[in-house]
Amino acid sequence: MSLALSPRLLLPAGLVLLTACAQQPTGPVVLQDAQDDCPLTLAPGQPLVLTLPSNPTTGFRWVMRDPAANVLQSLGPEVYSAPEEAGLVGSAGQSTWRFKASQPGDGRLHLDYQRPWETDVAPAESFDCQVSVK
Repeated sequence: MSLALSPRLLLPAGLVLLTACAQQPTGPVVLQDAQDDCPLTLAPGQPLVLTLPSNPTTGFRWVMRDPAANVLQSLGPEVYSAPEEAGLVGSAGQSTWRFKASQPGDGRLHLDYQRPWETDVAPAESFDCQVSVK
């Protein structure tokens, strides 16, 4: 009995492998300080990393107005990091959020950069992105 695959079995086996690969989510989408990639379309299970410039020593913080919770799952809290080479107390850094596309649908990822206690002042900056999971 030969263990070699019959040529008739190679095509179906190849199609099964290609189908399995096609159903895997693609790599993470990384958004950095720009809404140029918005609106954004993700596959279910695909990671999203959002990084925005931040300097909490000024009192300004990114406030999550709409986390697109119907289509995105948060993978943890905001993480602030400052560049090591700056070496200055109070220098600017960046805030990063990680999400995973949880289910098909449409949502809005909206953050405002403001001092949380200044409720009647317009935000210094905003990040607003439509997100679709398909």
